[in-house]
Formats: sequence, structure tokens, C-alpha cells
Amino acid sequence: MTDPRHDHFALFDLPPRFAIDEAALEQAYRRVQGQVHPDRFAAAGAAERRVAMQWAARANEAFRTLRSPVARAAYLCERHGQPIDAESNTAMPAEFLMQQMQWREELDEARGGDSGAARALAREVEQRRSEVLARVASALDERHDFADAAAGVRELHFIDRFRDELAAHLDGVASAGPGH
Repeated sequence: MTDPRHDHFALFDLPPRFAIDEAALEQAYRRVQGQVHPDRFAAAGAAERRVAMQWAARANEAFRTLRSPVARAAYLCERHGQPIDAESNTAMPAEFLMQQMQWREELDEARGGDSGAARALAREVEQRRSEVLARVASALDERHDFADAAAGVRELHFIDRFRDELAAHLDGVASAGPGH
């Protein structure tokens, strides 16, 4: 068994797969937190309190990573020697780069006041995100193609940044009220 001090899945006694039972993850997280929560060690010595705090922080980090599909996929890729390096490795397929340019143009046009176009773009982006997530899931759990999964995770990072930008635009339109 992998050392739980160094492996998120082992910490929660879960199989190292992309497909995850979210209820089991939540239950395991609560169990681990119940064992290491610093409040349980309030009367303990300073060293024990410090160790409990470190384990609680470790459990929180592992839970955040495994709960997020993109972070979980990135973690699995990195476990298998495929670093994501999303900030420095910006090599993308030409088709995806063209898609990004098209989305940017559509967002710029939508900023001109067409909130319907922005909502349609949001649906398209969500569809693409779902497709890439499905590809990543297959690459990780079925094909064990960690290089393809890592490429998909890098795409998801770009999609998520654009998605956040689009959501901010839509929130701004919604708060501006009708006619804006």
C-alpha cells in the first residue's frame, strides 16, 4: 500500500482512479479529520498539536485536490510522471488554438451588448469542457494514456480560465440589469 503521508488516495483509502465515489470521499475525509482535527489535541503537548495541525492541513489539501475533477486528473497525471506545467507548457493542438480564438472573438462581440450570444457561448464552452473531461477520464481510467490525459488537463486549464472570464462578463451583465 502507498504511504498515506504522500498519497491523497491512500490517505482516504480510495482507489487511485479518476472516477471517484464522491460520497465515499466525503465520508473518508470526515473520518480522517475526526482523527486529526487540532481541537482533539488542544490539551496535548506542542509537538502533538503541531503534528495534528500538519495532518489536518494535509487532509484538507488532499480533499480539495480529489474533489475537483481537474485537480484530481492533474494529480493522477503527475503521479504517473506526466507533469501538467499548465503555465509553462502552452503547446496546444492547432484546432484547440483556433477554438480559443473563435471564443475570444465571440466574447468580444458579446461584450458589445448581446447577452444571448454570451449565454450561447457559455453553453458551448460547457459542452467542450464536458467533452475534454470525458476524454481525460477515458485516458486515465481506461486507456492509461497519461500523456493524453495531461494534454487534456492543460486544455481544461485554458477552458476554465476562459469560462471564469465569461462568467464574470455574464455576472456583470446580470447586475447591470435589463437593457445592458
